[in-house]
Amino acid sequence: MEIKKVVVDKPWGKFEQFTLNQKSTVKILTVEPGTRLSYQSHKNRDEFWRCIKGIVIAVIDDVDIALLEGDELWIPRGTKHRLVGGLHTGQILEISLGNFDEEDITRHEDDYGRAVK
Repeated sequence: MEIKKVVVDKPWGKFEQFTLNQKSTVKILTVEPGTRLSYQSHKNRDEFWRCIKGIVIAVIDDVDIALLEGDELWIPRGTKHRLVGGLHTGQILEISLGNFDEEDITRHEDDYGRAVK
């Protein structure tokens, strides 16, 4: 599965469609300044991220990428990834494709004392 973004122009503006008839889970992640999510990977799902507010740092397989509003990333299953908060609160639209299960998280690093596998 993959995100196939479609942009449709309308007389009032446009809409962007990210999934169509696919099994997906959609979340908005709010990342507070100076915080980090687990450095994690998943076996059963891919993730699409779009920065919708502020600036958030994505770490993808040990590479830091600054995400500005409107920037997008595709994270294939098995890829190590995390988000890091900047100077202000940021938000990421996350669309997970595949079998979404909170137990499908392998934590490689964690700042909050959760088990690292």
